[in-house]
Amino acid sequence: MVRLGEKMLDNGKISGRQFRLLIILYIIGGTILVVPASLTSMADQDGWIAGLFGLAIGTLFVWLYTALIKHLETLTLVEYLEEIFGKWMGKFISLLYLFYLIILSALEVRNIGDFLTTHLIPETPIEVVYIIYLGIVIYGARIGIENLSRGAEIFFPYVFMLFLILVLSIAPQFRLENIQPVLASGMKPIFQATFPFLGVPFLQLPIFFMILPYVNGLKGVKKSFFIGTFIGGLTLILITLLCILVLGSEITARNIYPSYILARKINIANFFQRIEVIMTITWFITIFYKTTILFYAVSTGLAQTFNLRDHRFLTIPLGMLLMVLSIIIAPNIVYMDKMIKTIWTPYSLTFGLVLPLLLLALSGLRKKREVYSQQRD
Repeated sequence: MVRLGEKMLDNGKISGRQFRLLIILYIIGGTILVVPASLTSMADQDGWIAGLFGLAIGTLFVWLYTALIKHLETLTLVEYLEEIFGKWMGKFISLLYLFYLIILSALEVRNIGDFLTTHLIPETPIEVVYIIYLGIVIYGARIGIENLSRGAEIFFPYVFMLFLILVLSIAPQFRLENIQPVLASGMKPIFQATFPFLGVPFLQLPIFFMILPYVNGLKGVKKSFFIGTFIGGLTLILITLLCILVLGSEITARNIYPSYILARKINIANFFQRIEVIMTITWFITIFYKTTILFYAVSTGLAQTFNLRDHRFLTIPLGMLLMVLSIIIAPNIVYMDKMIKTIWTPYSLTFGLVLPLLLLALSGLRKKREVYSQQRD
């Protein structure tokens, strides 16, 4: 097995702080507009509690992922699969995982296409949205992970500032009675709402094993992984709570993009109002980073699987593939929402829980065998 340091596809290096920002932007991206509806449709006014349960379980998943870090060292997940399972079986499992990432990428592209053609530019063909957006994503993947991470340092303060403005502006409209009574239907609806929340986004986090070797020193990576996951997850819970407090659980569950509706409710002295552009800009930045990280992981993963020297020439064909998939993956928004609630989490468990557990077990057995062999020698 050739170590990554001997065949780097990207010479860039990122810091632990940049790694943490990428995780935060990834978790928020693509979910900040839709997760409140998903949680409240099952748990009503207790949707934010379901979010807390999801974050707690998601943190356990991160503990599992960080336990694998010392075994991967300077290998990406694709390379490590070949090292553990052998060349051909490793490549086969890698292709299955990369196919999962391709489907996820297509869903994210579909998300932004549906949102724009529903709320902002309804007369624009969705294919035009796909072409423009994927062109930006392709450029982001081609410039490399280092430049992408530096951009995250520039954009993150704006995302934080815009989100803070949203919270402070909508605060006068809070109605505590909207979250009452707490646990009115017991714990069963909360557990039911927690399950799809795990698939989007916590079970997707092994994707960062494709970026891990580019982090300067692995000393603070575990801490960055936990902090990034916690901040990203807490942001999703907070936006869910805001939607329930202002809109109520019924309206939140009924709307596809309740957080966008929430931003439209801002009205201070009939002067500071209709600033839904705040939510839109926040979502554009975060979903761009999520889609680009997915795209980068797929292109570099395919290049490593097929022993290619450069991943950049794969980006345009991949972009064309995503455009087609995003059109045919679901006939409408309702179908896609049902698919994510019912199918996506079980599918994600394969690569977000079963595969990491298997890798951790096999890595531990291999290490014990090596120690035993050294003792015999």
